[in-house]
Amino acid sequence: MPHTESASSRNDTPVVSFGGQPLRIEDVVALARGEAQAELSGDETFRARIRRGADFLDRLLREDGTVYGVTTGYGDSCTVTVPPELVAELPHHLYTYHGCGLGALFTPEQTRAILAARLSSLSRGYSGVSVGLLQQIEALLRNDLLPLIPSEGSVGASGDLTPLSYLAAVLCGERQVWRKGEQVDAARALQDAGMTPLRLRPKEGLAIMNGTAVMTALACLAYDRADYLCRLATRITAMATFTLDGNAHHFDATLFSVKPHPGQQQVAAWLQADLPCDQPLRNEKRLQDRYSIRCAPHVIGVLTDALPWLRSSIENELNSANDNPIIDPDNERVLHGGHFYGGHIAFAMDSMKNAVANIADLLDRQMALMVDSRYNNGLPSNLSGATGPRAAINHGLKALQISSSAWTAEALKLTMPASVFSRSTECHNQDKVSMGTIAARDCLRVLELTEQVVAALLITVRQGVALRADIAGGESLLQELPGGGLAAMQAALSQDIPLVAEDRMLEPDLRLLLERIRSQAWTLYE
Repeated sequence: MPHTESASSRNDTPVVSFGGQPLRIEDVVALARGEAQAELSGDETFRARIRRGADFLDRLLREDGTVYGVTTGYGDSCTVTVPPELVAELPHHLYTYHGCGLGALFTPEQTRAILAARLSSLSRGYSGVSVGLLQQIEALLRNDLLPLIPSEGSVGASGDLTPLSYLAAVLCGERQVWRKGEQVDAARALQDAGMTPLRLRPKEGLAIMNGTAVMTALACLAYDRADYLCRLATRITAMATFTLDGNAHHFDATLFSVKPHPGQQQVAAWLQADLPCDQPLRNEKRLQDRYSIRCAPHVIGVLTDALPWLRSSIENELNSANDNPIIDPDNERVLHGGHFYGGHIAFAMDSMKNAVANIADLLDRQMALMVDSRYNNGLPSNLSGATGPRAAINHGLKALQISSSAWTAEALKLTMPASVFSRSTECHNQDKVSMGTIAARDCLRVLELTEQVVAALLITVRQGVALRADIAGGESLLQELPGGGLAAMQAALSQDIPLVAEDRMLEPDLRLLLERIRSQAWTLYE
């Protein structure tokens, strides 16, 4: 659950506070989904710290101090001195010339997450921005005025410059926003909301744009989806094991005690809760099931074990000051560095997409066993529910397995690490870059494809469990399984997905299941 505070004035909508406690991934996800409201902390100590940084910069400028991006050009142009009378115009030039993004626009959910991630970083108090700037980002979130941000154009160092330029421009009343699903000119949207366009202070354009907010926001959303995927893939594995009349002893607690990866053990424990792992093995059972069943905890467990350190990297970045230069308001120092470099997020996303794609491959292999009458222990070919003469013209899940294989192949293809494709850019000033935003976008695409495989598998196990139960003597067999998890899942799936007795177009079923997956409709393994 997100960290929340009292919100009685907002109809009990949970509030995520910026400037107080560190944010968690769940906070960003709640804001992204519109399930919580952003609120800038009113704590005077926090606000005084923000003001000290901005005041220090002002005093430094009055004393003819040299500050990168304030009294100099940007990037390779850092040797160019900006005349004092033009300093105020510089940040507006920065977001203007970076308005060159392309590709699909980030979704409203992704854009809310981006605003939250940037507000979190600027609220650390090391960016030299004004309280008014923080309030303006808070107001965009509160009024759900979301900059239209193209998703392509960032190399992940010097941060997410081009995509974040669209946020900077909107804060100043330029470009466009989403408002209630429509594209509206930012100036009009701000005016209608009672907001005044900003005139950026000397470092504020750089502070908004020179950071890792886009990749970090996408990483938060990816983490949430991957965490749910671990549980859902485990439940599908339990239902696949039942469908195949498989051997639940593969998930025995003692067996997993001797290879003590905690995540792997957790997946095995979930399977133990669903299947009769402690009952004697029947003589007619296959002694060892194929790897996609027997090794499922080992495959899903890789992602489950990775989640804690993925969380650590993502939340560290989320709660960091990651622009340049860093303004130290306590010791009144300007520290030039490279905190905009998104290497940790790049590595996290490259790692996550690998583990996620392996789960897609695992489930696709389970499906291949279930639809093949040579391997599914007595079930109809392609799990067709047709009987009698009509069985000859019905093909069950034949095409669904082809589609699942296509989605899996595409997910696996995208596992090439983005972070190894650093390119020297910007006159060799940015000569080593993270590619963190590309890695995060790739990871979300791999998750999307894997969720499509999951949707196909949910149709498959819903069909397979029903056919196995019919052969074995009825649905009462499901009720005898421990925990009741499989019976409840089968009942929920049956409400959404009718048994495939006659061939039918399955796209509507798949799209409905994708909605269920992405809304995390099923409670799994509490």
